[in-house]
Amino acid sequence: MLPGCELRLLREEQLPDYKALRDRMLAGHDEAFTSDAATELARSAESYRSRISQGPGGACLFTLTAWLDGTLIGAVSCEREPRQKVRHTAHLIGMMVDDPVQGRGIGRALLHAALRLLEQEDGIELVTLSVTSSNRGAVALYESMGFRRYGCLPRALKLADGRTLDKDLMCLDLQHPAR
Repeated sequence: MLPGCELRLLREEQLPDYKALRDRMLAGHDEAFTSDAATELARSAESYRSRISQGPGGACLFTLTAWLDGTLIGAVSCEREPRQKVRHTAHLIGMMVDDPVQGRGIGRALLHAALRLLEQEDGIELVTLSVTSSNRGAVALYESMGFRRYGCLPRALKLADGRTLDKDLMCLDLQHPAR
């Protein structure tokens, strides 16, 4: 990871920074996100308040952020299933690393730290995520951390230009990690 990079949980006063990073990432990488840039651009920074930890029983367990010299350069959120039968499952969503620092270990550091936090959460046994199948770098990162592909949703994304993209569905068993 980059020297001087700091990982910390998202706080309310950082929501404008989070929105700015998210807007840049969505605009620059349409194929990598389920959300579309135009819709998200219209949202206010405060609308992302749900990405801040809601405490015990909250849907969002946390959003972990990466900072370099006071600038937000990466983030990943984790949500927990609220229904009793699936409360042992958490979902990683919104993984993003700003373009100028991609390939420098920020995503790996965020993912590693997020998994450590999830291991400390009472009752979390399974972690899932979805990733655009053609995003080879992201798929390789997740596989290197022990995630395995359990399915593929064909044509999961339909872009404005009419192209469709598949999404790989991946999971990691925290009780029996393969890493």
